[in-house]
Amino acid sequence: MNVEVTRAVVTALLDEAARIYPEECCGLLLGGASDGGLRIETAVPTANVAPERTRHFEIDPAALLAAHRAARGGGPQVLGYYHSHPTGQPVPSDVDCEHSTGDLRIWAIIGDGRVAFWRDSGNGFSAIICDVIGGNHPDSPIDSADAARVAES
Repeated sequence: MNVEVTRAVVTALLDEAARIYPEECCGLLLGGASDGGLRIETAVPTANVAPERTRHFEIDPAALLAAHRAARGGGPQVLGYYHSHPTGQPVPSDVDCEHSTGDLRIWAIIGDGRVAFWRDSGNGFSAIICDVIGGNHPDSPIDSADAARVAES
């Protein structure tokens, strides 16, 4: 399945991680169907309600419920989640893998000034390639070694 993400979302993810540092930022990835796949159009920051926010994240349940309620009412769909690794790489940690549910949602992980995208497979995560749309830029903050590429659009 093809996954697109807007350049504005990538920028918002990087900005949010920098703003919240040294704590982990977290939030929701919203969007909908596109030609032959999915398009992530919005990153919605949520409160990190984890007790130890410099090492863990927990999306505010009220924000998650509200987003699902809005989606049922015709709003954008909850395609996935994001969080940062303030002192790590943009790859799923052991703790992330322990929380894998198999819901096939997309996870964006921000770390080391980059964003990588993953699909929750139930046994951990699979790297996915996202096409970045909304402008061409050769110096993308998306790291191809971490499962994303910039597509010319």
